[in-house]
Amino acid sequence: MTRETVDILISGGGVAGLSAAAAFGSAGFSVLCVDPSAPITNRETAGADMRSTAFLMPSVTLLQDIGLWDRLSPFSAALQIMRIVDAGGTAGEARQTRDFDAAELSENPFGYNLPNWLLRREMLAHVQDLPNVTFRPGVSTTSVLTRESEALVGLSDGTAWRTKLVIGADGRNSNIRQAIGIDVKTTRYGQKALAFTTTHPIPHHNVSTEVHRSGGPFTMVPLPDHDGLPASAVVWMEQGPEVARLAALPQAAFKAEMNLRACHILGPMTRTSQLTIWPIISQIAARMSGQRTALMAEAAHVVPPIGAQGLNMSLADLAVLRELAMADPAALGSAKMLETYHNRRHREVQTRVTGIDALNRTSMLGAPLLRDIRASVLGALYSTAPIRKTLMKAGLGLR
Repeated sequence: MTRETVDILISGGGVAGLSAAAAFGSAGFSVLCVDPSAPITNRETAGADMRSTAFLMPSVTLLQDIGLWDRLSPFSAALQIMRIVDAGGTAGEARQTRDFDAAELSENPFGYNLPNWLLRREMLAHVQDLPNVTFRPGVSTTSVLTRESEALVGLSDGTAWRTKLVIGADGRNSNIRQAIGIDVKTTRYGQKALAFTTTHPIPHHNVSTEVHRSGGPFTMVPLPDHDGLPASAVVWMEQGPEVARLAALPQAAFKAEMNLRACHILGPMTRTSQLTIWPIISQIAARMSGQRTALMAEAAHVVPPIGAQGLNMSLADLAVLRELAMADPAALGSAKMLETYHNRRHREVQTRVTGIDALNRTSMLGAPLLRDIRASVLGALYSTAPIRKTLMKAGLGLR
């Protein structure tokens, strides 16, 4: 069988995979990126991903370095304040509000938010302009055979490839991870999330708001205006049966429950998109690398959508991989490079997965006494300046 050759083969063409294609393509490596599904790049198309991604400042810096940010920034909304609201008392009322303002530490906001369908559109256009990057939608990875010197990869279109490095960015059920025999630990919460976009009469003023009551947080993240009105992306986490009930409600009933859950913070919100629904889990791979293979993004770790950690952890993976590849291009995919990658990322990922798991379990509390304890802890964390500033520094990427 005739095999074609490429420096890096990326399995997965989501936001993480396309970011990796742009990063390594801009660094001069030849890249092939494949994905079994064609990306949906129009918000009105059935199946469009109505979630949004908040890029914290370390991720923005990476996107600037790889030439993507100039294309993305015109569509972004700044995240200047992270607001946490405890609504554990009377339904529809905010009993405690705490604001974490990036201006306390930096001239920069915490980051910027963009809708996922639009991210894919702009990232795809960017990688298609890179002469050394090829993107093949509708193509999956069917086989991986690794050797000390290279990896041999078979694709569903019948082609076969030799590559120095395989990157698994193919999601929580990663074929690449399974092909190289890396186990995962998965925690299931019985939760699902609803994602959609809204307009509202009260401007968000670049404030991202998490409302905690029970079942999980209700998060409103700023978006650029839509049809002349202030707009936000919403992620609403609840137990699975409750999500099924909410999704089946008539439009007027859904709107009433949505506004009650939002504590009317932005005034009467109107849903402007279809719903995206997905299960909430935590997951971590036993290793982030194997022979000639690196796992990144949800192939390596999955967390609940709290604190904008998910994709930012993924881009932290990419930043380390890119740094190691550019430091010694001749050693691309070597055992030393990949062991260094695993060592630099895995412990930090474990710490973050554990921390977000704890936050999610806290956000799910339903008993009144436990909700009161949650409110007290939030107040204590906020009022302790060193802890508050440490939390904000993590978001800004400051040391």
